[in-house]
Amino acid sequence: MNATGLGTLDFIVVAVYLLGTIALGLAIGWKFESGRDFFLAGRSLPWWAIGMSLVASDIGGTDIIGVGGAAYSFGLSVANFEWIGCVPAMIVAAFIFVPVFWRTGIYTIPEFMERRFNAGMRVVLALCWLIFMACNLGIMLFASAKMLAVMIGGGSLALWIVVTALFVGVYTFFGGLKAVVYTDVIQCAVMIAGCLLVLFLGLRDLGGWDGLHQSLDALGERTDHHTDLLVPADRDSPFVWPAILFGLAMVLSPAYWIGNQAIVQRSLGAKSQFQAQASYVWGALLKILIPVIIAVPGIIAVAKFPDLADGDQAFPTLVSELLPTGLRGVFLAAFIAALMSSVDSYLNASATVVTNDFYLRYLNRNADDHRQLVVGRWVTVILMIWAIFFAFVVQWMDESGKASGIYAIFQTLMAFFQGPALAVILCGFLWKRANGIGALTGFLCGVALSVSLFVLDRWHESFGLEPLFQVPEPFLYFSVWAFLGALAVIVVVSLITRPDSPEKTAFLKGETTSSSP
Repeated sequence: MNATGLGTLDFIVVAVYLLGTIALGLAIGWKFESGRDFFLAGRSLPWWAIGMSLVASDIGGTDIIGVGGAAYSFGLSVANFEWIGCVPAMIVAAFIFVPVFWRTGIYTIPEFMERRFNAGMRVVLALCWLIFMACNLGIMLFASAKMLAVMIGGGSLALWIVVTALFVGVYTFFGGLKAVVYTDVIQCAVMIAGCLLVLFLGLRDLGGWDGLHQSLDALGERTDHHTDLLVPADRDSPFVWPAILFGLAMVLSPAYWIGNQAIVQRSLGAKSQFQAQASYVWGALLKILIPVIIAVPGIIAVAKFPDLADGDQAFPTLVSELLPTGLRGVFLAAFIAALMSSVDSYLNASATVVTNDFYLRYLNRNADDHRQLVVGRWVTVILMIWAIFFAFVVQWMDESGKASGIYAIFQTLMAFFQGPALAVILCGFLWKRANGIGALTGFLCGVALSVSLFVLDRWHESFGLEPLFQVPEPFLYFSVWAFLGALAVIVVVSLITRPDSPEKTAFLKGETTSSSP
């Protein structure tokens, strides 16, 4: 597909937006003097800004392309990743988990794991999150480069990967959490406005919702169930109802909103415990709108362009063919807003994990605030270099047909450890008898189980086996079995080994404390 190109007005719109956002980020972060400012914004953030930042951070370039692509390929059932996969878990987190995280004064979720269990649990979870976030940065860069190459209509994917990384890397280097959150407020508003624009113009072009249904009906059996929210278990889709209910709603979703460092870190920077809780509730309300503006356009793309070879091209094609000059610039600004908010969030969270869970914990426990700031910023540089490399790996996988979609790659990476992590967190909160040995053993066994299921399912023919799961990219099933396996091991090992000291659970009900590495 050839892009229709951008006009002068489009570039002006994008340039104004980028310059304004960069100026705001630099103005906020330029005078930072401590690691506490860089990582937790001096615990000065209001609830409304954090809530919008949560939405902007969660919905990035990966989601705009990936969710639209999944909707193009499998239908509207992918919307459950927002309605079922975000809202209930965010409400539960707001009233049970976030207050405890804020009161204890932690910087990272792995730090919480050491205080509740042991140093080994902190290290392995920190490693998992660091590997995931670093790889996810590469996926985000590739998704963004793919979109920009289509919309702008020139340059190789490799060029756009590097250009995008340099731009976002420079901004994030100076930003810190405070700049990330406040620029996310702008980015959230621009992203919602841009996606609403695509939705409105797409529906108008088809004659409204009725026209969309008529266009889908004309395509025959292929789109018979594209507007179904619940998919039967025997359907050839990764979003069948058992996977959505058990894998997403009960495991992957709460694990993401309760234990994802890039997400939880925003609430840790809130002014008060109440504002930390309110931010999650506000974010949940905004989340109700998200599937409408990013999944429905994928359905519109099916009606307008039914012969696309790659579902991940659905949103880019729709934008390039539908929006006129000027409006295309508005959407490109919205896409870049989503890109920036996700990349800077994961960069800042990754730098926080490296600095607090490794550097301060094992290399320099006495580093002063300024030293922590310097280390955090240089870790940001190193992570962006890695992200560029991994983006090229994802590009090779995509071109060689070894990946069925950007969104599936992202979710599969999470499924490897999110289920076991949730089992550990739940046991840590709800069961005093859970001990460090049980938590660490259960987590490692759960990760090993999920990776084993992935290997056996992906290369079952090499082992002389039938496919373990009769759906494409069955990452939701991996998470269910990994969660159950980890939970069982935690319970058994904790019961047959010595209990931890009472201090390991007493701090959960304590007042705000000063956290240390």
